[in-house]
Amino acid sequence: MGDTLEFNEIYQEVKGSWNDGRLRFSKQNVVYKSSKTGKVDSIPASELNLAQWRRVCLGHGIKLGTSTGHVYKYDGFRDTDLEKISEFFKANYKVELTEKDMCVKGWNWGTAKFSGPLLSFEVNDNTAFEIPLSNVSQCATGKNEVTLEFHQNDDTEVSLMEVRFYVPPSQSDERQDPVEAFAQNVLSKADVIQATGDAVCIFKELQCLTPRGRYDIRIYPTFLHLHGKTFDYKIPYTTVLRLFLLPHKDQRQMFFVISLDPPIKQGQTRYHFLILLFSKEEDVSLTLNMSEEDVERRFEGKLSKFMSGSLYEMVSRVMKALVNRKITVPGNFQGHSGAQCITCSYKASSGLLYPLERGFIYVHKPPVHLRFEEISCVNFARGTTTTRSFDFEIETKQGNQYTFSSIEREEYGKLFDFVNAKKLNIKNRGFKEGMKGNIDEYSDSDDDQHDAYLERMKAEGKIREEGNDSDESDGESDESFNPGEEDEEIAEEYDSNASASDSSEGGEESEDESAKKKKAKKAKVVKEKKERKPRKEKKQKDAGGPKRPMSAYMLWLNSSRERIKSDNPGISITEISKKAGEMWRQLSKDEKQEWEAKAGEAKKQYDKAKKEYKESGGATSSPRKESKKSGGKKDDKKRKSAGADKDRERGGNDSFKSREFIETSEESSSDSDHKSKSKRKKESDEEEEEEAVSTPASSEEDSD
Repeated sequence: MGDTLEFNEIYQEVKGSWNDGRLRFSKQNVVYKSSKTGKVDSIPASELNLAQWRRVCLGHGIKLGTSTGHVYKYDGFRDTDLEKISEFFKANYKVELTEKDMCVKGWNWGTAKFSGPLLSFEVNDNTAFEIPLSNVSQCATGKNEVTLEFHQNDDTEVSLMEVRFYVPPSQSDERQDPVEAFAQNVLSKADVIQATGDAVCIFKELQCLTPRGRYDIRIYPTFLHLHGKTFDYKIPYTTVLRLFLLPHKDQRQMFFVISLDPPIKQGQTRYHFLILLFSKEEDVSLTLNMSEEDVERRFEGKLSKFMSGSLYEMVSRVMKALVNRKITVPGNFQGHSGAQCITCSYKASSGLLYPLERGFIYVHKPPVHLRFEEISCVNFARGTTTTRSFDFEIETKQGNQYTFSSIEREEYGKLFDFVNAKKLNIKNRGFKEGMKGNIDEYSDSDDDQHDAYLERMKAEGKIREEGNDSDESDGESDESFNPGEEDEEIAEEYDSNASASDSSEGGEESEDESAKKKKAKKAKVVKEKKERKPRKEKKQKDAGGPKRPMSAYMLWLNSSRERIKSDNPGISITEISKKAGEMWRQLSKDEKQEWEAKAGEAKKQYDKAKKEYKESGGATSSPRKESKKSGGKKDDKKRKSAGADKDRERGGNDSFKSREFIETSEESSSDSDHKSKSKRKKESDEEEEEEAVSTPASSEEDSD
């Protein structure tokens, strides 16, 4: 047997909710780490004195007891794990793992036993249920009744509010009331905060960001008391998860962040973080309300009776000693400006993002702490409001997404290197070089050069990009930007008309110049039409022809769609596609082979039907008819326009114009003559091409 045993998906009950995590048995200790909070429970092997194997709701569970009076329960084991765990306990812990049956009769009359931090209700020496006394928030007594009220957990759908015990009167010992004795046993281990005695020290009028306001902080041996003008909060040290000391970007202030689980409550508002803001220049002299011997005995040199220094140092030092947890500070990360944080926005509020050695923390509204181990991937995305910033997206393994926006693009290189060094999964890995190369260019010029982000955002914000590009220099190479060309055409038309009406002598020169410009622009229009022609031909489909066969994925999706809907009630159409894509990727090659064979068979049938359809002449009859109809209409229009032009050249309608009209209209109509000539030439070329394509036989007979 190895030196360690490790188990995944092991559950720990916390105030009515099941939190999963990982459990490891080693020769030195038992370690459990929660996946939700990252909190670690370490039990030294020398303190273990009880180990029970029990049948519970989530399979099988282990109950461990220590010599210090603590009890730990872990569920989620399999029946086959009993043998190897029992052998490991005997070999390394010298503790026998005993099997303990639970009472499932449903009786409500039994014996209440207090064993350490647990109240155990037993029926015929078998445990029916256990209540952790640390979950008790209040204990009330009646004549023959004791009522226990519990702390509520926001993560649970159903919460246990209270339990009432009927305590019969005792006839053996009349001096002590059994109800009071029961209540005293509960209160001795319950999490009922009572401000008895003097505070160790008091900090006056500290600025608190969450909850907002100024509070007096009174430090007691077992809890922290926040006293404000409106609200009071009592925070047990057992609810403190982590401590953070973070420098502000201005280098003149400090944040002290206390992470809480469960959070403090005010109505329906939950505060998972307590954030204090200090000025570095503020000093304080502190005297602890304890004797020097008591300070030395309790804090073992971590604190002294008389201390002085910066206010934030004193608060963090006292909290570290009382909570007995390390203080997390920023690591080696340095941004573009030399600060250890990045200015960004989260949920429309500006704040600071701190890359830490083991996670990210955002201060302050709302505060967010993300550990690396719960991060699935990160993504760098183009900012939605400007091209000079980017967004940093973090996606967790639980499916939650956090978007930190409006980050200066100069921070990109530093942040990317940090994420890469921490070996986090980057979604859009591969464009770092392009972005990094542009950072130096942007510092010298506002020209929007080729950027990997720009290519991504063209489809989503084409109108916005065109509006931004119009304000920048003319050195951009954006072929899809057309408003400028339209403005130039309008201006040139007005200029040519004005020159023609001002003087008839310079009219010919202006006409030639305008004709050249317009010919060039007409060439652009012709190119665009030629590019669009194949698109129109692609859109034409033969309604009578055989339909294209489905792919293997589409055949599988049609057969699995109803099953996906039934397994996921209320799922939307887009979510069905996403779910189906994930399920298809998870199929094995053998399972996919069946659908690929069906797709291949459908492809063969399609090829055969298509061949028969072509041989029967169905594939060419309908398009020819449509082309003839459309071609005939075009030919009629072109013949009419050509005939009208010939009549005008012969002077059929010009004979009715007056002499004054002819003289004034010659110069102004010269431009339209150039235009009509080029148009006629183009139309004649198109007619010849269409006649050559549509009626090759008739053209040969005419030539003969």
